[in-house]
Amino acid sequence: MAIKSFKRYEKKYLLNKTQYDDLVERLSEYMDSDEHCKDGKNYSIYNMYYDTADNQVIRHSISKPYYKEKLRLRSYKVPRSLNDKVFLELKKKINGIVNKRRVVLTLGEAYNFLNSRIRPNKTDYISNQVLNEIEYYLDNNEVYPTVYIGYSRKAFFCRTDKNFRLTFDSKITTRRSGLSLELGNFGEQLLEEEQYLMEVKILGAIPLWFVEILSDLKIYSAKFSKYGNEYMRYCLNKNQNKNIEARGEKIC
Repeated sequence: MAIKSFKRYEKKYLLNKTQYDDLVERLSEYMDSDEHCKDGKNYSIYNMYYDTADNQVIRHSISKPYYKEKLRLRSYKVPRSLNDKVFLELKKKINGIVNKRRVVLTLGEAYNFLNSRIRPNKTDYISNQVLNEIEYYLDNNEVYPTVYIGYSRKAFFCRTDKNFRLTFDSKITTRRSGLSLELGNFGEQLLEEEQYLMEVKILGAIPLWFVEILSDLKIYSAKFSKYGNEYMRYCLNKNQNKNIEARGEKIC
């Protein structure tokens, strides 16, 4: 059964290629690859984020509030039919603690629910509770598909503490047009070439051995939100285009 609800802390780090290679090599003593990383390969994640017409959700998020939430539609493969499985998620962050609520749907069920408010028929209690929360969110937030964000991921679990997990995301691709998961992965790159976003996901304290490795490799925490950074770049490009138009120049 897919995980439908969990809470955790998340800490983020930006790594270059050398730091990434050295860290992954040292992790082998303490951690195992995620079951989805078959033969050491990465897996792909495709997300559609929902926001208001004036980007109120992400603007609130980057203001560092005590409480924030985002709605997204996620898939682990490019959907080819309305019967393919997707995950509708409401991600909340309360005083630094992440609570992710998700329900497993077909793509058709998700579209019917999001676009026409036709609620999927679920028999289990947790799925219905998550649908209740998402329904309440939709009642109070007029949101639409706004940003696509896809990336390649490698993940690890600690052998002695399954609640300690690391993910490395690369080739983070974003776009604000062609907002459909079925279209696949294309758009602009959010990170520099051979740069990696590492996320530490844990319920308690970070193990001392991991802290020591980070210190040895000079890897330091960073403030980085995929959607937040995409939005800031979007605003920058928008302002630059306005300046070009004000000077009477053409936008390529």
